[in-house]
Amino acid sequence: MKYKMKIRSLLALTFFAIFPLFGQTDLPFAGEVKEIQENIQKTWDNSKETIVFTGSSSIRMWNDLQERFPETQILNTGFGGSQSSDLEHFLDELILDYNPSQVFIYEGDNDINSKKSPRAIIGTMEDILEVLQTKNPNMDIVLISAKPSISRWHLKRKYKRFNKRLSKLASRTTGVRYADVWTTMLNKRKLKRDLFIEDGLHMNSKGYDLWQEALKEYVNNTL
Repeated sequence: MKYKMKIRSLLALTFFAIFPLFGQTDLPFAGEVKEIQENIQKTWDNSKETIVFTGSSSIRMWNDLQERFPETQILNTGFGGSQSSDLEHFLDELILDYNPSQVFIYEGDNDINSKKSPRAIIGTMEDILEVLQTKNPNMDIVLISAKPSISRWHLKRKYKRFNKRLSKLASRTTGVRYADVWTTMLNKRKLKRDLFIEDGLHMNSKGYDLWQEALKEYVNNTL
């Protein structure tokens, strides 16, 4: 495992070293990422401790993150449609440029829906962790489990397999923790259906209340 991780790390770092030669403007979501950067620069105080929340639309639509966790400056760099491979392309722009003390990552939801295997997603997450920890060894990393939803409930077995692998990845990686939001959104084995907006995928305030409760023990509480 250590040998494989070293190979992944070398490949990831090599990729990031040569990637600027090709530019990022041709990448999917480059426009969204640029807009996120521009909006953050209007309000971000780089003299203050910063926590970054990033990932797909479940993060992007969490509009009151700062109000729910007022003790520390929160930056929301999530964007709709994001998969783990997209985050990997934009680690500097979405995380590292802000030198955060903590980062909360929500990826895997769209990956599963796009028919990627849990094993393949975890491979990408390993690469992401290698780059983040190489560039910022002191950063506390929290991996948020994939959530259940009405529209993707038919994929629940794949989601559960992914979450199991994600939890194991966190447990074997120093400086990384796993936060479970899957369980709190269930009533025993049944999905709490009143947590979602009309599309059956994204959450309403009740859903984010549960996320806040599940994540509050991690925010500002580093390893």
